[in-house]
Amino acid sequence: MPDDSGVQRVVAEFADAWNRHDPAAFAAVFAEDADFTNVAGKSLHGRDRIQAFHSKMFSTRFKDSHMTAEQVAVRWVKTDVAAVDVHWSMTGARDDSGAERPPRAGVLIWVVAQTGDRLSILVMHNQELNHPAPGASAAPSPPDPSS
Repeated sequence: MPDDSGVQRVVAEFADAWNRHDPAAFAAVFAEDADFTNVAGKSLHGRDRIQAFHSKMFSTRFKDSHMTAEQVAVRWVKTDVAAVDVHWSMTGARDDSGAERPPRAGVLIWVVAQTGDRLSILVMHNQELNHPAPGASAAPSPPDPSS
């Protein structure tokens, strides 16, 4: 079975880029031809579109947000492909009026694969949960259709 350290690196880089509100670093953890779907069901294809979308989000509703990976589950389906669930919690997100939203929780569902010399996210679906992630104490707010 492959070592999970590469997946843990992707999770850490994803969270770090989010918390620095850096759209280029955020997009860099995705494969060039990645598919991305947010909690509202908005889908994007390609690293460039993922970066452009998050450039706007990181300068507005997520500019003060902090995301934490609460729990990571990895299942290797091939030696170079893994299904990954990342339970997350978030504080500091804002609504359309600029008001701070209550804490949120959800799960990122990824397909991660070896692309070149590193693991990258090929597919990401984000699901907001109506209960805290394992280990989280705050109650999440309902999904925001624009996030």
